[in-house]
Amino acid sequence: MAKDGGPDWNGLLKWSLAHGDGTNPPRALSEEDRKWFMEAMQANTVDVVKRMKEITQVMRTPEDVLESQGVTPENIEDMLDELQEHVESIDMANDLHSIGGLDPLLGYLKNSHAGIRAKAAEVVSTIVQNNPKSQQLVMESNGLEPLLTNFKSDPSTSARTKALGAISSLIRHNQPGIAAFRLGNGYSGLKDALGSDDARLQRKALNLIRYLLHNNKADRSVATELGFPKLMMHLASSDDSLVREAALSGLLELAQDKTSGNALPDQDKLKDILKSRIEGISTMDADDLHAAREERQLVDSLWNECYNEPSSLREKGLVVLPGEDAPQQPPPDVAGKMFEPPLRAWAAARPAPKDDSDSGNEKKDVPPLLLGPGPSSNSN
Repeated sequence: MAKDGGPDWNGLLKWSLAHGDGTNPPRALSEEDRKWFMEAMQANTVDVVKRMKEITQVMRTPEDVLESQGVTPENIEDMLDELQEHVESIDMANDLHSIGGLDPLLGYLKNSHAGIRAKAAEVVSTIVQNNPKSQQLVMESNGLEPLLTNFKSDPSTSARTKALGAISSLIRHNQPGIAAFRLGNGYSGLKDALGSDDARLQRKALNLIRYLLHNNKADRSVATELGFPKLMMHLASSDDSLVREAALSGLLELAQDKTSGNALPDQDKLKDILKSRIEGISTMDADDLHAAREERQLVDSLWNECYNEPSSLREKGLVVLPGEDAPQQPPPDVAGKMFEPPLRAWAAARPAPKDDSDSGNEKKDVPPLLLGPGPSSNSN
């Protein structure tokens, strides 16, 4: 083991090089070598659990006590960054509850510092992503309630956005979560988010709306009553390309509904918006056209769906450029860009594109400040 208590990575590397360079058949391991290797590899997991317990202890400590020890909000945010890395493993995410760390983490959603509230929501999002067990544990711990509160009324836009991201991960493929979201007036929060002036919040709201409308057909009438189509039409002209794509995708989802009898309102206005986008796309250079591939396909599909004819983009050969694959029907789910932690992607119930990152924070190499002395070192 290394002197700091972590895995002896240098020793592992030397051991690996000594026992095979990839050019010769591997030789049989002695029992002593096998034991050393297994102990070295298992040490990392033991340290992670130990570290999560230390972080849990800090999260349980009252804020005034932490302040008296010189622990700052920035230290706590760094600590939550580290915790988020650990819980990208599903096993570690589920272990957080068993070591008593889930409830204090959810308590951080009510912290007086906006940065801590936002960071705690990020950790929750990672814990529940594609993880039904942790989704259930968070629901049973009433974790949705503070997330909804922060999403709808937090004075910090960043905290609102992170809370919405956590909600999206929590209720995805989770019918009890979706029902609780409805009862908690989540749709009214989505309407307010669409009317905000923050593109990240708008994108995430549109992403969740698209998912809800696709998987819960009965909610389409609710969306129409709340004025979502008009808000989406407005956002279809946004300066943010991802907002435009998400808005167009939501409109297409509503337009494809042939059972509810609720056609999109103000078809003339929608036609004007689509004409404007067609004009904008027609003047793009080659690089911008490739970047706007999803938007091109969405505009054409929405025009065809609403007016039963191909758009002029198709006549101009701008729906599919040379070297591009023909669009599938329906077009790609460009608005379904949900959070996808890298170590969690393989466990997804179905493929999901990666959501745009809005954290903009670099990971810190310096470990966060904790109460009392750090982990004891093992000296030889």
